[in-house]
Amino acid sequence: MSSELTQIMQDNLNLVWNERYPGNRLTAIEKVYTTDASLYHVGDKVAGHNAINDSVTATLKHLPPDFVFTQLKPIIINNNMGRLIWGAGPNGQPPVATGMDIAHFEDGKIKSLYVFLD
Repeated sequence: MSSELTQIMQDNLNLVWNERYPGNRLTAIEKVYTTDASLYHVGDKVAGHNAINDSVTATLKHLPPDFVFTQLKPIIINNNMGRLIWGAGPNGQPPVATGMDIAHFEDGKIKSLYVFLD
């Protein structure tokens, strides 16, 4: 099960946070998040697929169009929790910002995601 949860975290990074087109992103969100999932940013909380999509859209609007999120360390799965260390910056260059996602899984999908910015 941990390999499936690792893949979900990778899909969340690559298919959700690196997807600039909201329609494609919503399809990925529906695949990796539970229907009633919550996304927690510092000082912000949203719930449900559409709200998560809107929140990611708002975040990406603040980043230059060539910025991507990359996995910096191996994902760690501990029972129904996962941790992914990421970097953000111009594609192919060192990250200019780093952070961490902590995911709580339920029934093989993300139930809640906490996003930390270093």
